[in-house]
Amino acid sequence: MLSRDDLFAFLGRQGIATTTVEHPPLHTVEESRALRGEISGGHTKNLFVKDKKGTVFLIVAEETAAIDLKTLHKVIGAQGRLSFASADQMRALLGVEPGSVTAFGLVNDRENAVKLVLDAGLLRHDMLNCHPLTNTATTTIAREDLLAFFAATGHAPAVVSLEAADAGTAGDAEGGND
Repeated sequence: MLSRDDLFAFLGRQGIATTTVEHPPLHTVEESRALRGEISGGHTKNLFVKDKKGTVFLIVAEETAAIDLKTLHKVIGAQGRLSFASADQMRALLGVEPGSVTAFGLVNDRENAVKLVLDAGLLRHDMLNCHPLTNTATTTIAREDLLAFFAATGHAPAVVSLEAADAGTAGDAEGGND
């Protein structure tokens, strides 16, 4: 599994510039809002979920998106209702610990076992913020560069509007967000 330093080296080899701000560990969107300071751009929340057939999805959404886990499977084309994937799956596929789920975890999914779902609302921002494989920092990346990162890791995002699935569950369960 690649480390945070390995991630930054990977980004550098792709010609992708980022800036990173260190902060205390953040486990939920609420903690992030309270402690991140004035980092501009769109902030992500991430859900690492699986469907009843065992297909694993990484949902990368705008932090304000209200996500209803009871209906999300219909929006993303999953087979049956979704549940959070296990911490062991998170470590094995993304190389991160619960509470540190991030779009950057896809750098560790070399077998392309994880299906990437990207919230269309997030793409309204020119700059996006994600944890760099650990929840003790926030890395800012240009929208186009994040899309280039996904391509470099072999993950083509399914871009969906999560606003259509905004009936309730905000996704702050263990291991479910960033």
